[in-house]
Amino acid sequence: MNRIPFQLSDAPHGPIRGDLYLPDDARGAPVVVGCHGFKGFKDWGFWPETGRRMAGSGLALVTFNFSGGGIGDDPETFTEFDRFEANTIGKELDDLGWVLDAVAGRKLPLEAADVRRIGLLGHSRGGGVAMVRAGRDPRIGALVTWAAVASFQRYADAEKARWRKQGYLEVENARTGQIFRVGLGLLEDIESHAEAYDPVAAAGRLRIPTLVIHGTRDDAVPVEDGNRLARALDPGLGNLMLVEGAGHTFGAAHPFEGTPPALERVLAATVEWFKEAVG
Repeated sequence: MNRIPFQLSDAPHGPIRGDLYLPDDARGAPVVVGCHGFKGFKDWGFWPETGRRMAGSGLALVTFNFSGGGIGDDPETFTEFDRFEANTIGKELDDLGWVLDAVAGRKLPLEAADVRRIGLLGHSRGGGVAMVRAGRDPRIGALVTWAAVASFQRYADAEKARWRKQGYLEVENARTGQIFRVGLGLLEDIESHAEAYDPVAAAGRLRIPTLVIHGTRDDAVPVEDGNRLARALDPGLGNLMLVEGAGHTFGAAHPFEGTPPALERVLAATVEWFKEAVG
């Protein structure tokens, strides 16, 4: 397995830093692009292990940090607070499109991987972004979501009123204790693009093999979100996998300390899905 870092410096909303996980022999390997969630990053917990598993199974994985995710040159430390505050769903969709363009256009060192066969993987908010992007991008041949949101409209009226009054919303990173600001731009973005950014509507448009995976004890994104996405899928192409007793990260933590049983099931199912769907 080869892990190769890259940077797309010309992306419209700021640099996009990422990694390629390539099989030892990448000839003809399908390429999967992975999207982290809110307050996540490409080096969090299960992502490097996911890259190792995929590369070991003959798949190439591309992971990256969204330009507004808050991570800069230090791959594990939040330092870009202004970019985090200014981030929006629209910017994340643009970033993902930029990475897909780089894959399809062979602007990344993918060796002899087959860029005509592209899969998409997303966790949490990144799963919702992946679903919306897949609904409008014909280059994507298969999709897997982990604990994906079924809507970006996740804020109570009182929270929105406070957000508008002070111009930002404060959120805590439970792992680091840092308090981040989310700018008013995100609220305005999701409200003005409610229809265009609807993951359930996007799921209904998909005509590609799609696997929705969700833990039954997810306290961050309720399991009903997974059920809603799965119900919208084409029954001949979509499938729902519920992981009994699993939480939002399927038992994984950061720093990564080994693969818990729930994540083992998720990784095995994900690799098998992509091998069959785009391999």
